[in-house]
Amino acid sequence: MKQELELLLAPEVAFDELARYEAILQHAGLRPGQADFVHLRRRSIDARGRQPLVRLRADVYTEAPPKDLFGPWFTYPDVSRARRKVLIVGAGPAGLFAALRCIELGIKPIVLERGKDVRARRRDLAAINKEHTVHPDSNYCFGEGGAGTYSDGKLYTRATKRGDVGRVLRRLVQHGATPDILVDAHPHIGTNKLPAVVQALREAITDAGGEVRFETRVTDLILDHNHLRGVVTATGEALEADATILATGHSARDIYELLHRRGVLIEAKPFALGVRVEHPQSLIDQAQYRRRERGLLPAASYALVHQTEVKGRQRGVFSFCMCPGGFIVPAATAPGEVVVNGMSPSRRDSRFANSGIVAAVELDDLDLKQHGPLAGLHFQQQIEQRACLAAGGTQQAPAQRLGDFLKNKASAELLETSYQPGLLPVRMDEVLGATLAARLRQGFENFGRKIPGYATNAAQIVGVESRTSSPVRIPRDAATLQHPVVQGLFPCGEGAGYAGGIVSAAMDGERCAEAVTELVGSW
Repeated sequence: MKQELELLLAPEVAFDELARYEAILQHAGLRPGQADFVHLRRRSIDARGRQPLVRLRADVYTEAPPKDLFGPWFTYPDVSRARRKVLIVGAGPAGLFAALRCIELGIKPIVLERGKDVRARRRDLAAINKEHTVHPDSNYCFGEGGAGTYSDGKLYTRATKRGDVGRVLRRLVQHGATPDILVDAHPHIGTNKLPAVVQALREAITDAGGEVRFETRVTDLILDHNHLRGVVTATGEALEADATILATGHSARDIYELLHRRGVLIEAKPFALGVRVEHPQSLIDQAQYRRRERGLLPAASYALVHQTEVKGRQRGVFSFCMCPGGFIVPAATAPGEVVVNGMSPSRRDSRFANSGIVAAVELDDLDLKQHGPLAGLHFQQQIEQRACLAAGGTQQAPAQRLGDFLKNKASAELLETSYQPGLLPVRMDEVLGATLAARLRQGFENFGRKIPGYATNAAQIVGVESRTSSPVRIPRDAATLQHPVVQGLFPCGEGAGYAGGIVSAAMDGERCAEAVTELVGSW
């Protein structure tokens, strides 16, 4: 027999395993020993009342639970001698999950990653923070696991119609992620733990006979009329396969330029651009939980959105990739540009909270006549390069105290920051331009009315947050997921414009692998 329960508990009870168990049994009308198993299904924070509570959903079994309670475990056949092969360009979540799904379906994946493996990649990240040296193929965006590996590891997604979210989370748990991600409403692995999970995913691919090649950058396509036969790497090696899944991430600008140069149809798409705002985490905790000490509650987060109007054009301004208890990190992919992103360790115990605050950039805002489908890419580059020049030509980032920004006033000095390369006081209007700055001001003023103390000089904005999503879409047929013109090309994940985070990218990778399996035998 199973009882399905939903209950609200004080944090001191909800996060204490024994106290939680006793509370659930009491709610079910049972005594200790009468329950065979308690399955915690969902946990979320409810901070709407005067005191924050924890909302739990749990199943209580008075007999043995079903064997498939946690869903199927994944097994991978040996595909080392498989007749069918698929090239997968990019070893981010879309590429890795596409490779594992290919293996399950009996196809050998060959994953090509321009960057380094997670361990070797750390040295290049240290060089950005300490020496201000950006390695174009190994940085916070490029390398094993993609941008998510070293920029937080949040797993929350609204893209539940694109695939099986639970399947993705179970696969991550099987490869070393904490089982808590199967329960928490906003699951998170943490930057300190995600590299080991990514390495385990890669080892599962290679143990099953797949290949993963690092420091292998694709520089050309092998096109036979409108059929993609394979790719050419930077060393001149030509690789052919039955199909190619292109999962390069949203920062692989050279791939967009290559496709455009080779006449492969691509499209400009809307994206968003802005800044990172950094507050003391204690300020956000106080505002959200209405208590000075949060106790056992996790570091508080927020999600904000406001519709702005500048020069008669309405555009949304919203928070993006909010990192409670986190750090701001340098995410440039080439020398001469400054880009910032956010990350949190698993404990989320930094003294700082940061979030991207970005404004929508629509096609009407871009110079499509001059740059065509690459217009958004050029728009991004211009602002990133201005940010670098304004902050001294290194990986220091331009910054301004939030209250000063709202008053259009220069900041005489900045606050302590989590951003390791350092900050330089700059009027952010000079970096962002008047229109974008005006939209962000409207957004921050609105957010200050929603969260007490938010729009204050106790916070500062750091620029620029420009890699929220791809400014280019590589089109594909809705049914087959294949490019509408080039046979054998399967655009995939964030870089192609079909995902927006680790989980949605992973689901899209699996879908592309399944689409390849359906079509590859018909050619």
